[in-house]
Amino acid sequence: MPRTGRRPGAGGTRTKILAAARKHFARFGFEAGTVRGIAAEAAVDPALVLHYFGSKEGVFRAAVDFPVDPAEFVPQLLAPGLDGLGERLVNFFLETWDSPAGRPLLALLRSAVASEDAAALLREFVTREVLGRLARALRVDQPQLRASLAASSLIGMAMLRYVVKLDPLATARPEVVASWLGPAVQRYLTDPGLTSARPKPRRHRSPGVPTAKVAPLTGDRRAAECGARRS
Repeated sequence: MPRTGRRPGAGGTRTKILAAARKHFARFGFEAGTVRGIAAEAAVDPALVLHYFGSKEGVFRAAVDFPVDPAEFVPQLLAPGLDGLGERLVNFFLETWDSPAGRPLLALLRSAVASEDAAALLREFVTREVLGRLARALRVDQPQLRASLAASSLIGMAMLRYVVKLDPLATARPEVVASWLGPAVQRYLTDPGLTSARPKPRRHRSPGVPTAKVAPLTGDRRAAECGARRS
């Protein structure tokens, strides 16, 4: 009778693939990363990567160890409408980081301080999978730029709250943090004026031509000029 169940060494193979995926995605990002590249890094057959994780997106999410699938929670964030979207997003991240399920993500956040691989992985995930997905769903212009700006607020806040532990941010209630940071995140994601505003062109003058300074008219000078015009 054939043996069933988990193959010997399966856990070790999965761990090896995840370690390879973290290095691979940190080096190439999600778009340029491939299942074949991950398999080569782990020295396994590409079919094994798909066996454990199902797809490139699956192995990417597992490498970050984010407790919730962005494809599920992004529509939930959008469902109530645009009003309060930024606050809901900040609240969602705070609840995730504060929960036991969010500890691996916090570990990645702490590692990002010293490890470029960890920083690249965190940056790619938050910008592409979460905020990029959100910006694309909103159908706004320059979704990647907007996602990057929103990510800078969220990751910066997380660094100061959880890693540096800067008070009073570190001890503030989540709803207080969300009420302050949410409007800024919302503006980055939804404000049409943010990207349509253009800086005013600067006036250039020819090199070597000094700008004439006009002295203000004093009473005596004004009278003299008026007399000259009458004569």
